[in-house]
Amino acid sequence: MKRDRSPAELVGAAPDTFEITFDGRTLAALPGQSVAAVLWAAGVLAWRTTRTGGRPRGAFCGIGHCFDCLVTVDGRPNLRACLVPARPGDTVTTQEGHGHADLTV
Repeated sequence: MKRDRSPAELVGAAPDTFEITFDGRTLAALPGQSVAAVLWAAGVLAWRTTRTGGRPRGAFCGIGHCFDCLVTVDGRPNLRACLVPARPGDTVTTQEGHGHADLTV
């Protein structure tokens, strides 16, 4: 079922939006949204791959208990997207594996 108006529009609110980028794609964000909420709103359901097997992952618990929603924000890997507030100009990228591919171990 498609809504014609968002909940904000229904109550007459007009929050200022801002933009973040996700893997080079510009996404609209609302003040107070987590990175996960911005990604969900844009239809992005997976933004990480597992270390073994490269299986896609996204939000699972949504409250910061698990680590399925790990994402890289502004070059910082291993951030839980459900807990990180989106900020204007954030650059979010898909995290592959443990997020430290550029480090030699």
